[in-house]
Amino acid sequence: MAHLSSLRPRPARGPQTFDAFRNGVFRLLWPANFCAYLTRWMQLTLLSLLVLDLTGSPFRVALVGFFAMAPLLAFGAIGGVLADRVDRRRLLLGTQSATLAASLAMLALLLSGQVALWHAYATAMMTGMAWAFDMPSRRSITHDLFPRGGVTNAMALDSVGMHGSRMAGPTLAGGLIAISGLSTGYAVACCFYAVAITLVWIVRLPPRRHVASETSGIARNLAEGFAYVKSNNLILATVVVTILMNLLLFPYVQMIPVIARETLGVGDGLIGLLMGADGLGAIFGAIAIASFGAVKHHGRVFVGGSFIGLVMAFVFATSSTYAISLPVLIGLGFGASGFGTMQGTIVVLAASDGMRGRALGVVSLAIGAGPIGALIIGAIAEATSPAFAIKALSGTGVIAILLAGALMRALREPTDAAVTSGASDAVQQTAGPA
Repeated sequence: MAHLSSLRPRPARGPQTFDAFRNGVFRLLWPANFCAYLTRWMQLTLLSLLVLDLTGSPFRVALVGFFAMAPLLAFGAIGGVLADRVDRRRLLLGTQSATLAASLAMLALLLSGQVALWHAYATAMMTGMAWAFDMPSRRSITHDLFPRGGVTNAMALDSVGMHGSRMAGPTLAGGLIAISGLSTGYAVACCFYAVAITLVWIVRLPPRRHVASETSGIARNLAEGFAYVKSNNLILATVVVTILMNLLLFPYVQMIPVIARETLGVGDGLIGLLMGADGLGAIFGAIAIASFGAVKHHGRVFVGGSFIGLVMAFVFATSSTYAISLPVLIGLGFGASGFGTMQGTIVVLAASDGMRGRALGVVSLAIGAGPIGALIIGAIAEATSPAFAIKALSGTGVIAILLAGALMRALREPTDAAVTSGASDAVQQTAGPA
């Protein structure tokens, strides 16, 4: 076991980019998170290609994304409440163990030749449920390990792991399918789940800064979380942009396998590489953010990265050659890293200790716009084409993000000023009228 006394942060030395790794707990937590993220992206790729092979339908492929994201819409806010109330380490162990069990069941079905379409959707939903319950806890833990000045660096490095998994997961899954089939891909995914569980079991977390009252009911905690987010302009703006991005940008991922086969004419190995290209770009973006040092305008990076990602998605939809599509998706990932890194960073900086988990839960609920986007893009693709569907959503998204950046002042202000203003609003709402 790793004891807390031996895992305390050391004085800052050396390159600033990797400062968070001086914390021994973070050095264990980071690979645990990476393995969890990696298996999630491997599974989405494996299931998407399985459904494409079984049906050939763009809409049914999009349903993989729907079932993987729908639990965030249903349970994301509850996951945030649990992050404030329960032992986060045990929660992570429980969710990862449940996902491993579902993955082993899918592996058994593949090996027996008894797999059916509904099995893919059920497995995607189980993965999504685990994500809904454990994502707020993962981000809250990262905040608790560092003083305020170190949070951005830690969140950026965690994003490096998340985006690295977006590159490695689909690439690895596509390569394994091309070499030896879906069963091998699922077997490797199960091994990574086992590693993630082992690392979380080993780590010992520092004492919680705040534990929410366990006498309050879940419903009351949920209501408090929504009221708090509504009162904090910076967090509310972050939630709005999160809804827009998950509704209008990220559903494009579900169309990549269809476009790669029907338009670009490539096989599973190159499909996996294409699905992981945005992850490569996001790694570069997250490392750049980690190297910035003191970021003063988190909201501007958040909105600017979102805009770049949407523009690159539109360009990808116009491409008809693999040599153009691959670097465009790398550029998309670079922009989207600004969104992904700052999304969690803004919330953990802006929220009070007692409300952080619930605020992150509301963000998880906003990410739940993804399944709605998956249904929309799937329906448009079925009626027209996958490329047109991406153009329609990303073009709308460009306009929506520009309006959000113009109308929501908190996203343009220095973060400390917006946090102070948001905290004052929250206190006034809690206290009520004089």
